[in-house]
Amino acid sequence: MSKLVLTNAYVAIGGVDISEFVTGISISTSYDIFETTQIDDFSKKYVPGLAENKISIDFLQDFDPTDGLEKIINNTVGSLLGTVQSMEIRPLNAGVSSSNPKYTFLVVVSEWTSISASIGELSTVSVNWPISGDITKSIS
Repeated sequence: MSKLVLTNAYVAIGGVDISEFVTGISISTSYDIFETTQIDDFSKKYVPGLAENKISIDFLQDFDPTDGLEKIINNTVGSLLGTVQSMEIRPLNAGVSSSNPKYTFLVVVSEWTSISASIGELSTVSVNWPISGDITKSIS
């Protein structure tokens, strides 16, 4: 069984490759859970409800006025903040295959911190954006 060390992932938002700014990424799914235990049950019973999908991304901040991260998020055709955008994630920045699946979805760009650092530290930004709808996984 092979292992993957994430060193060259592909991350795009609205068709723009932002991979060079990403230091960490996580796509997660959780379900609302409803209890259905009846009076004569000896153990609790549950059923799943709707799924909630989220993406968490850690970025290196870059204020380059021509192609920096701040320009992409805040100045590309207005602002991505407060909009729904398409995203594509691949573990490797290479062609889609069974060992390099493509995850696509719509993300709500719901938060942004323009600067987050202390004196002498690297400026980074972390976001947790809700995914609107389902996540599609493709291998071709």
